[in-house]
Amino acid sequence: MSFFKKLFSSAKKPVVQSAPPVTQPDVPDDLPDWSEIEAAHDAARVAGAECLDRHWRSVGAVEQDVLSYMISPSFSGGPDWPSTRQAYRVVRRGDSIILATEGLSDPFDGTDDMSNGFEMELFIETADIPEHAKGAVGDVDPFKRSWAFELLETLAKTVANAGGITHSLDQHGVLSVDVPGFSQSHHIDGQVPALFVTDDDCVGVLLGGPQPDFPTRLDDMPLSPVRLVPVVLITAAELAYVRSGGRAAREDLVSRLNAAGIGYVSSLQRASVV
Repeated sequence: MSFFKKLFSSAKKPVVQSAPPVTQPDVPDDLPDWSEIEAAHDAARVAGAECLDRHWRSVGAVEQDVLSYMISPSFSGGPDWPSTRQAYRVVRRGDSIILATEGLSDPFDGTDDMSNGFEMELFIETADIPEHAKGAVGDVDPFKRSWAFELLETLAKTVANAGGITHSLDQHGVLSVDVPGFSQSHHIDGQVPALFVTDDDCVGVLLGGPQPDFPTRLDDMPLSPVRLVPVVLITAAELAYVRSGGRAAREDLVSRLNAAGIGYVSSLQRASVV
């Protein structure tokens, strides 16, 4: 055998190893179908908005446009609402304006929870919005410069941070909230009289009462019932009264507001009832 034949015949052939078989992980059969969930949430959001629209149209004249944001505040460090949709409706009712949140009752993004979010929306009614902050019919943007919108927006953030307040309303009845930083506000300071401002720079509100003259429970929302929670501005003396008296004082204040014919409407012109 020639030298070259010996050389090539003695060279070892490379060993080809077979790759180990690829095994697919076991996938549970009961994992949710996120495409179906997202489609159901989208449909529920549309149906919920239509339900709210029908309700508010039974109360007053609803503006077609809503107050909203170019970019959802949840993308810039703001509290998370159930979805990224954060908006406010404007309802004209005689001489009064109702501003109402729109989105606190949206289904939760990114979960398979099938409920209407926090199952609530907030609203405030008042006739005392300055002319420069009261848009003509068809123009809602000026309302952003009103004390009522700033107050409602602040309380919506508080509710979102708390994950909703329906449980607290069920447990404690009408709630009172201190809203601090009056002197640092953009529009509340300068529009709300001193009668409503405490010595420690707060304004106070009741949440959940007195009750308005229209239904506040929507049982025909697509996923679960939703309640509309009134926001009622109270005077500094009234806030001091409920701070010291708890639930009994809150319930008594509701009775006094009703007896005085003030009810749930936030009036800047009224006298204190305590």
